[in-house]
Amino acid sequence: MQISEKYNPQETEQKWYNYWLENKYFHSEPNDKPPYTIVIPPPNVTGILHMGHMLNNTIQDVLVRRARMQGFNACWVPGTDHASIATEAKVVAKLKSEGVNKSDITREEFLKHAWEWTDKYGGTILEQLKKLGCSCDWDRTRFTMEPKLSQQVIKSFVDLYNKGLIYRGYRMVNWDPEAKTNISDEEVIFKEQNGKLYFLKYKIEGTEEFLSVATTRPETIFGDTAVCINPNDERYAHLKGKNVIVPIVNRVVPIIEDEYVDIEFGTGALKITPAHDVNDYEIGQKHNLQMIDSLDDDGNLNDYGQHYAGKNRFDVRKQIAKELEEKDLLLKAEDYVNKVGTSERTGAVIEPKVSVQWFLKMSEIAKPALDVVMDDEVKFYPEKFKNTYKHWMENIRDWNISRQLWWGQQIPAFYYGDGENDFVVAENIEEALVLAKQKTNNDQLTTDNLKQDEDALDTWFSSWLWPMSVFDGLNDPENKDINYYYPTSDLVTGPDIIFFWVARMIIAGLEYRKEVPFKNVYFTGIVRDKQRRKMSKSLGNSPDPLELMDKYGADGVRVGILLSSAAGNDLLFDEDLMLQGRNFMSKIWSAFRLINMWNHEDKPANSTELQAIEWFENKLNKTIVEIDDQFEKFRISDALHLIYKLIWDDFCSWYLEAIKPNYGEGISKEVYNKTVALFEELMKLLHPFMPFLTEELWQTISERKIEDALMISQQKKAEGFSEDIIKNFETASEVISGVRNYRQTKGISPKEVVEIYTNASEFANEPVIKKLANVSEIHFGTKTDKPSFTFLVGATEISIPLSENLDLGEEKIKTEEELKYLKGFLISVDKKLSNEKFVANAKPEVVDVERKKQKDALDKIAILEERLKSL
Repeated sequence: MQISEKYNPQETEQKWYNYWLENKYFHSEPNDKPPYTIVIPPPNVTGILHMGHMLNNTIQDVLVRRARMQGFNACWVPGTDHASIATEAKVVAKLKSEGVNKSDITREEFLKHAWEWTDKYGGTILEQLKKLGCSCDWDRTRFTMEPKLSQQVIKSFVDLYNKGLIYRGYRMVNWDPEAKTNISDEEVIFKEQNGKLYFLKYKIEGTEEFLSVATTRPETIFGDTAVCINPNDERYAHLKGKNVIVPIVNRVVPIIEDEYVDIEFGTGALKITPAHDVNDYEIGQKHNLQMIDSLDDDGNLNDYGQHYAGKNRFDVRKQIAKELEEKDLLLKAEDYVNKVGTSERTGAVIEPKVSVQWFLKMSEIAKPALDVVMDDEVKFYPEKFKNTYKHWMENIRDWNISRQLWWGQQIPAFYYGDGENDFVVAENIEEALVLAKQKTNNDQLTTDNLKQDEDALDTWFSSWLWPMSVFDGLNDPENKDINYYYPTSDLVTGPDIIFFWVARMIIAGLEYRKEVPFKNVYFTGIVRDKQRRKMSKSLGNSPDPLELMDKYGADGVRVGILLSSAAGNDLLFDEDLMLQGRNFMSKIWSAFRLINMWNHEDKPANSTELQAIEWFENKLNKTIVEIDDQFEKFRISDALHLIYKLIWDDFCSWYLEAIKPNYGEGISKEVYNKTVALFEELMKLLHPFMPFLTEELWQTISERKIEDALMISQQKKAEGFSEDIIKNFETASEVISGVRNYRQTKGISPKEVVEIYTNASEFANEPVIKKLANVSEIHFGTKTDKPSFTFLVGATEISIPLSENLDLGEEKIKTEEELKYLKGFLISVDKKLSNEKFVANAKPEVVDVERKKQKDALDKIAILEERLKSL
């Protein structure tokens, strides 16, 4: 059969992906096989593929393809997340560009635009995942805002509210003035910023004396309602019970005492602004202080800001510093570096703000979720993330689940009056009306009297149900899918969402199914550039994954990204690895072409071929055991390295060389068929990593029926193997390499036959050595007096009489130089080992390395001295 000289990924990838889709190989239905389930970490619906997705989804695809080939009913559920903040921001920006403000249209009109945006851009990332080769069950694609999933989110809210776990209350929140919503503590990123520490003068009421107070945010003085000192601070003992006047604002506020104040920090006196600082809020609650909110939702000063009303908070900071100085109310200003909270989504500086929000009580509901991880019912890979998880879970706060957005599941609370508790919680307005009538004893109420809460739920409040909601587990808890596929098997995700998503899914799974949602969590690293910077669009350091796939083929990129991806460690992206992936494809293609070009003859296998086959079968079985072990530990990169070495080194470099027929001869049919069978086993092992190339070769080897496609065939199970057979071949390969090294260093042609002398009594693979090293005779247990090139394989000495074409005088000079170097090296090692301090304090393994160096040097010196005598 004729196959092209080079493998062309562009010609094959779409062809085989379509073939897999047409034959529904990715689709799963419950059956009598054991299930293997993965749910995709749903990417943002309006997102596009980036390097992090590439890594994460390649690993998932490797796991799910391997599971299929191991006899599992594999189901990989894809889908997208509605990403409320990110998507709403994009829709708001689009409307703005068309001259429309969100505030000028109704919620219904806005949601129409949001759905249009989602329908237009929502499928992009999933289509890109297909190009990567992802074998998702596309018939099961889900979206967190689709009706069935939204219904489950609302159902869980109502259930948790009825259990007394969800409450509504005034709390200090993290306000994002750009996204116009509050965000959770986990979505706040603290960044160091250069600023100023301003020392303000607060005059003591009725005197000319003043109290100096330090602040980094002078624009918040409009919300000051007290100044606080430590009761143990003797410097301010005379001010207890007095009042001060807030500069510029001229508001009289009390001096209060609280041990919270650090005597050593700043001036030891704190301005208390309960509406604009988390700690001030706590002090304000404790001391019953007035709460004055002087900022609006855009981060501008409101009417409390007096003549600064309507101006941006950062502009006011500069202007007010100037005014304070002019009015002699500023003592000094110093340069100051402090950590400022910023929004993970928009990058805006967070403004602490008090507002009415919905919260989920976490302390009790979270406890079982901590236990299952600590007890390894859910295993983390790498295990180090257990400590991160434990710390967060033991210090967990109530979860703020409401967002001031329209894109998302609307909170199912319905208000019938203006009182703080004049509301009911229900799955829909009809059920709410029944509850409202009961609560008010007013049968005259209608749905027109009810107004639903304006807020939407946090996106994570929908995705924490994902492993259950994708199988309709809350709507129909006994359906066949949820009972078969749940709990899922493995979760592949980034450590950056261990709290947002992983912890909360475990909490939800235990709450609603009394079962963990998955058995293993594999945390990938973050993809970084060579300078260790996180890849991002803003830095311009992230390559386009689609361009990489066009350049190197999807398989080349998959292998390239996995070769450098040790579990849990950051991945330093290097395009050379993609090239290595492409070269690996070419190597395999060339190997198959070579096999395919050989003529088959009716003749028995010779001893070299039989030894090569026996060795490779044992090596294959041993490697399968090692691969299984690496997958067990989620060391995906190490498993790939084993397969890579098995194919490139063992199969291509050694096995094919050993069986390759001599020029002009053919190969035995028996050996050819065995070689093709071994190649097929290699393609099965490699398929999860390189699905396109392997399917192309599999289908080229022979005509296959639909049920015989590679992606649904079964991988070889690990069988017994002989370490001795493998070790003997490795010894033979070292002998061959030694002979080849002699030829290379002495400029001897590979065609020139040599004979070798050795102190060994036999070599198990003598025919292999003779063929691959072009050796005419091996003299066992014999030394030669002829001038020779000698080397060691373990304790075995091998000598090759020097070619008559060599200049013996030059050889003598080279040998003397080598001997001189080795003796100098030995002196340095001896010196180290004779140092008692070094031997006593160094690690035993370090000392052992030095002793091995010493022995190797002595052995080589002995050989070189023998060589000199013979020369």
